[in-house]
Amino acid sequence: MTRLARIALPTLVLTALALGVGACGEKKDDLAPESAEKFVLMLDFFPNADHAGIYAAQAKGYFEDVGLDVEIRQPPDPAAPIKQVAAGQVDLAISYEPEVLQARDRDVRIVSIGALVREPLTSIQSLPSADIKTPADLAGKTVGTAGIPYQSAYLQTVLDKARVNPDKVKERNVGFNLASSLLAKKVDATLGGFWNYEGVQLQQEGRDPQIIKIQDAGVPTYNELVFVANADALDREGGRLRAFLGAMSRGTLALERNPDTGIDALLKANKDLDPKLQRESVKVTLPLLLPAKGRPYGYQDPREWDAFVSWMRENRLVKTITTAESALTNDLLPGEGPGK
Repeated sequence: MTRLARIALPTLVLTALALGVGACGEKKDDLAPESAEKFVLMLDFFPNADHAGIYAAQAKGYFEDVGLDVEIRQPPDPAAPIKQVAAGQVDLAISYEPEVLQARDRDVRIVSIGALVREPLTSIQSLPSADIKTPADLAGKTVGTAGIPYQSAYLQTVLDKARVNPDKVKERNVGFNLASSLLAKKVDATLGGFWNYEGVQLQQEGRDPQIIKIQDAGVPTYNELVFVANADALDREGGRLRAFLGAMSRGTLALERNPDTGIDALLKANKDLDPKLQRESVKVTLPLLLPAKGRPYGYQDPREWDAFVSWMRENRLVKTITTAESALTNDLLPGEGPGK
């Protein structure tokens, strides 16, 4: 999809957006755009509970209300979301804060414009037989990761915090076979699975998983999933991106009022999903999809991002960036920044 010759978002659409987010003191007129403009969003993974707010917004017609005909795409490979948004092939992509910072470190021209899941979901998971109740219990164990460098750094930070000699812990690259490797007892624990998804699935299967959230074990907090845009297109596409986030705010509130709004649409989009798993996963994820008290939808804390940059520098995961200033903006969030 090309971004050339874009038409600026009509004032009428911006008016509809303002109505959608319901900011205090704004005039409420019954206006809507005459036609919807194509807008392509690439997910980070197959459709799942993390995306329930997106599907709720689509099902309720909130994207159309602000003049956007949103096409939701699945990535052909894990690297695709950032690559395609940087190349202007999609309007917006979902990725992970660590991935965004590493891309910015390579001078890839992308920027995070809002948080979808505002806290880490990555966790250490084990079964009762491994007897891992605290990070200190990892001593003498084998931990499976997906072979992603920052997961190895997470593990080292956790061990340092727990005062566990890293030489006493074996890390094994099991690719994306985290759950199956754990169940087959090829590893004693895994680091990389999401507590709100793989953890819930193990619980529903009666496995009684032991789960340690990495932010509770010494890793600085971060936004697990974020909306990523082309940094060079912000001036040109800012209105459309702001409209999208406004619709997402409404969709997430609709999901809170009635989870079936998003779950039913999600199950329709991905017929391979287990409805029971999705319902429970949405239930436990919803607090992280909603904005923190006193903050607009999608807010990203610059201080937390800077702290995470410092941690990444300490672990040699980035080299050139010293702050997160170039990697994020809150200016396009509902009620924030220029043109609010």
